[in-house]
Amino acid sequence: MDDKTRIELEAAAFRALRDHLMDKRPEVQNIDLMNLAGFCRNCLSRWYQEAANIRGIEMTKDEAREEFYGIPFEDWKAAHQTEASDAKKDAFTTAFRENVGTPDK
Repeated sequence: MDDKTRIELEAAAFRALRDHLMDKRPEVQNIDLMNLAGFCRNCLSRWYQEAANIRGIEMTKDEAREEFYGIPFEDWKAAHQTEASDAKKDAFTTAFRENVGTPDK
């Protein structure tokens, strides 16, 4: 397989994952994704931002999230995010530290 085709297929797979999480399973909470899989929608938007920045495209965390979510992140949270239990929050702190680094407070 040539590089162009591979990149196109990888991009299509990314879009399918994004669409699945955004359109087909919006009820799945980011905290549950992070606790179970070590990544969530916000991680995907951060990776998008990092890829842009590496290529010299200035993009903030908020801009990347809006690009990924298709709406401002605060609007997504208001529409889809539920309050997490203390146990889930504790598990998130551990999962975030193990997979990303120190959580922003």
